[in-house]
Amino acid sequence: MFGRMTTIEGSPETVEPALAMLRDEVAPGVRQMDGFKGMIALADRSTGKMMAVTLWETEDAMKASEEGANRLRASTSDATAARIASVERLEVVFDERM
Repeated sequence: MFGRMTTIEGSPETVEPALAMLRDEVAPGVRQMDGFKGMIALADRSTGKMMAVTLWETEDAMKASEEGANRLRASTSDATAARIASVERLEVVFDERM
């Protein structure tokens, strides 16, 4: 399994609008992509820093989702005035979920 981790930097006021976009637009969009396995989002409400990790069945599936993910990322950034600080692609080497 592979993951793409996006770090977003905004202000404390950008957290709620970004989470709404995540729920209403980003999550439904990535759910439809081949090989999608899950998503988790983290936020520091006091600083406005957020991280979203999407999980993919294979590295090829993650790579194939890049164009769509780029569009979703850009629309979230534009709508919330938050800055995309980084995007990293990593292999999942351990996964223990409840």
